Amino acid sequence: MKAVVMTKTGGPEVLSVKNVPKPSITRPEEILVKIRAAGTNPVDAKQRTRGTVYPADPPLILGCDCAGVVEEKGEGVKRFEIGDGLFFMHGGIGREPGNYAEYTVIDERFAAGKPPSVPFEEAGTAPLGYITAYESLFERGALKGGQTVLIQAGAGGVGHLAVQLAARKGARVITTVSDESKRDFVLGLGAEKAVLYRNEDFVQAVLDWTGGEGVDLAFEMIGGEVFFRTFSCVRRYGKMVTLLAPKEGNWQEARLRNIDLSLEICLGPMYYGTDSLKMHHAALLGSCASMMENGSLRVTVADRFPLEKAREAHRLLEEGHTTGKIVLVCDGSR
Repeated sequence: MKAVVMTKTGGPEVLSVKNVPKPSITRPEEILVKIRAAGTNPVDAKQRTRGTVYPADPPLILGCDCAGVVEEKGEGVKRFEIGDGLFFMHGGIGREPGNYAEYTVIDERFAAGKPPSVPFEEAGTAPLGYITAYESLFERGALKGGQTVLIQAGAGGVGHLAVQLAARKGARVITTVSDESKRDFVLGLGAEKAVLYRNEDFVQAVLDWTGGEGVDLAFEMIGGEVFFRTFSCVRRYGKMVTLLAPKEGNWQEARLRNIDLSLEICLGPMYYGTDSLKMHHAALLGSCASMMENGSLRVTVADRFPLEKAREAHRLLEEGHTTGKIVLVCDGSR
């Protein structure tokens, strides 16, 4: 089969399309999936540059997100039939092969059914972003209806899903974006206010919006200076969830405000091989599927690339200014 192989760490040029052995079912609960779409995420580019989250030596196949069709199934598979569409987050961090490929094998317990009305490209970009947004807002941040939440980078792959989930919960959402087109985009998703951070101080904008109090919850996914400045946006005894906590910096404002800070990385269950938590993620994706099907959750695909152009996808991914997600598609994905 064809697969995009990371031959060593480095820039996008280390990704090469190669012929590799097609995976096969080895356990009764496994299914062979013909991949139709594989979402790309910033963690893919970081692993390509620095090495995989789970230590492993190249050559490696990246890609955590996937949507495809059941081509074969083990004798113990009960939830899926041959020809069923499904999607999942599995592999791609060094422990198991990822989804930049034509085929993969997965335990049926870790996948969710894809509604026929949902395109493979949208389903294939949803898992990591949806799970990250859901866990950050509701499991780490305990967000409730009527509360206020700041979502940094609200037009991005994770951010645009977080905006919708928070608004659907009944929370009031303020978010940061880079330009007017993205402002219109996030307002259309349910944000109450969008701050053009290039033109105005987002801290002051948040404080003005909350009458000087700060938000109940801040969801921060940029890191660096933005991480530390976001402390000033959170009310005293409020909460903050981050994907990128810096190792060093000024924590004084967080201490003075008694901020409850949580860390989020949805890759932990894959890293440790914790089946119960991987099943929890599959259950979350079941809810995601229902919302995509009834139109209450919109997964925006910014750009599509064939598998052979993974390098170009990674170059765009590293620019970090897309609205929504970037997806790799295999033949027949449409």
